[in-house]
Amino acid sequence: MWIFRFTLILLPFFLLGIVEVSLRLGGYGYNPAFFKRLKIGGQEFFVQNEDFSLTFFPKELVRNPGPFRFPVHKAPGTFRIFIFGESAAMGDPAQSFAPARYLEMLLRQKYPGTNFEVINVAFTAINSHVILPIARECAAHEGDLWIIYMGNNEMVGPFGAATVFGRQAAPLPYVRLATAVRQLRIGQWFTELGHKFSKQGTNTPAWGGMGMFLQNQIPPDSPLKETVYRNFRKNLHDIISTGLNSGATVLLNTVAVNLKDCPPFASATSSHLEPAGHTQFEQLCASAVQALGHNAFAEAAGLFKKAAELDATSAELHFYWGECLLAQTNLAAAREHLQLAVDCDALPFRGDSQINGAIQAEKSSNANLIFFDAATALALTNGIGLCGNETFFEHVHFDFGGRYHLGRAWAEQIESQLGRNTSTWLSQEACEQMLGLTDWNRAQVIHFMVERMEMPPLSSQSGNGPRQDALQARVNQLRSLMNATNAVAARNIFAQQLQQRPDDYFLRENFAVFLELVGYPAAATEEWQRFCELLPQDSLGYYQVGRLFVAQQEKYPEAEALLRTSLGIRPGRTEAWIELGNALALQRKYPAALEVYSTALTRDSQNSQTLLRRGKVLANMNRHAEAMENYRAALRLNPADGLSHFELGVELLSAGDTNAAGKEFGEAARLTPDRVAARFNYGAWLMKQSDWDGAHREFEAVLRLEPGNARAQKNLAALEQLKHHPSQ
Repeated sequence: MWIFRFTLILLPFFLLGIVEVSLRLGGYGYNPAFFKRLKIGGQEFFVQNEDFSLTFFPKELVRNPGPFRFPVHKAPGTFRIFIFGESAAMGDPAQSFAPARYLEMLLRQKYPGTNFEVINVAFTAINSHVILPIARECAAHEGDLWIIYMGNNEMVGPFGAATVFGRQAAPLPYVRLATAVRQLRIGQWFTELGHKFSKQGTNTPAWGGMGMFLQNQIPPDSPLKETVYRNFRKNLHDIISTGLNSGATVLLNTVAVNLKDCPPFASATSSHLEPAGHTQFEQLCASAVQALGHNAFAEAAGLFKKAAELDATSAELHFYWGECLLAQTNLAAAREHLQLAVDCDALPFRGDSQINGAIQAEKSSNANLIFFDAATALALTNGIGLCGNETFFEHVHFDFGGRYHLGRAWAEQIESQLGRNTSTWLSQEACEQMLGLTDWNRAQVIHFMVERMEMPPLSSQSGNGPRQDALQARVNQLRSLMNATNAVAARNIFAQQLQQRPDDYFLRENFAVFLELVGYPAAATEEWQRFCELLPQDSLGYYQVGRLFVAQQEKYPEAEALLRTSLGIRPGRTEAWIELGNALALQRKYPAALEVYSTALTRDSQNSQTLLRRGKVLANMNRHAEAMENYRAALRLNPADGLSHFELGVELLSAGDTNAAGKEFGEAARLTPDRVAARFNYGAWLMKQSDWDGAHREFEAVLRLEPGNARAQKNLAALEQLKHHPSQ
């Protein structure tokens, strides 16, 4: 009887095991491991697994690790370092200039006899729930040093209180069970099935950056936050223990954030405040802000204090109050209120005092655990003890100075592990020369940040305009240095560095970017091809070569193959879908191009250029009404796009609506004054409207741009005749 009962108990597990094996043999699902083995150039390496994140993110929102590789068999004389964290540790918006890269250059120069492998396993939007399984895999790979710099995404990452990635503030047992289940193919099948039949599965948006979280604000006194803090403390403890048990030294950091120059992203008022009290609170804050605007700092601080007696949970109140106190050089009080602004932020994209408190609580007497208060150390670099725009681009992502200072601080913390010597540390300038951070590369990164600040919630932050202007001024200053002489010098430095480090794929990436920016697309393509050889598992190189083949070299079939390879590795690379559509359209494979553009729009419906290109494909397929719909949709997103105005004008003209067409050509000519076709078509329309002077102006502009344009010459001659013989 007991055998029968025992068999009944085991039977469900046996059946589940059969299903699991069947799914694996049938090729269903994904490999949930973080590392995978790959032979490159005859040697075996561990590389990133693009599918790892599917355990934690819906496939439409999946975030991916950056590229890396390291030998399966660690060579003698090698010091292996793993970097754990989120986007700030990763080096967003430019991983090739991450703090980890500065650290690597500093260590290479000071300890030339040691082979340093710095493996950055941090990436965007993750948190401690994701980092823990990464750490457990790293424990098997002979790390000498683990650097932990994490804590900014606990509220917004997977299972956080304000997350968009699934269940919010889930208890830790649920998180770990759900994660374990998704490691199994049968768990992946059930997850996909549930996703398909849920409302979320039918309308999950593509990745939209920080703006995706706008509807997930949480009040500062939300009980969900305590669940997140409790989960973080346990995960952090387990990550540290995993590192120490692996035999590595662990360098544990507090996280630094922009306290001084980054207002809160959202501010919530207390739900316990009566309507009359709320009105009084708003009046006091408005008067305080007005006084602050007139530099009446003491008066403003007094008004903020009175407002705080009614509601002390307003993040915005604390930020402005802190500004008042800072202006009065009351640094201790200013720091307190600026920190409260972070703690009360209803869109918590920054590690707060509770997070850093949990990190500090992990300090111990273990000789292999090094605690480093990075937040305090970085704050001291500006002389006032508060981190601001001198350290960060915005809220947590490091400017170049912040990257160097953090990398240098890490190097100094581990100096005793490597043996002190008399060599001095490299300067920031020398590090950046080794990294390939030229004026061209630097300007590109800063320009990217200017564009990021045009998107919510950064775009709605107080003082966003001046911050954007300051960054744009830096770009303009750098552009003034971009001349042929400096370009030759920079190219020579790249050549020297690559001669010393030919397998440095990040240096290859930076060189490729530089070459394209200075006008050598063929040479840039060669560098990206070398990048592909070094990192055949990564989609970026294939995308870049394919893009350059389309844009610069008209190798459309080759581009198509490379872009399909890129998308096979990372289907979520929206820009690769767009370029693939371009390659197909230029080969006149219109139905295929249309399908690809439609896929791109499901991932980014706000991309006006994709709508424009899809419109042109539809026009070539004689689907003119649909083409016009796409052009109009593109213009709703970007009314200043001259090409969309022009293409819409062409369609309207073909449809016989000459008046509407002329207006579109006029907008195209105004917005893109160097576009010959736009100026000519607008001139022709003005000529039909008997606007001789306007038409004359447009045809003369055409001839300035294209002196041999016979049609413009003919129309100008006709205009002269009409002026002298108007009756004709």
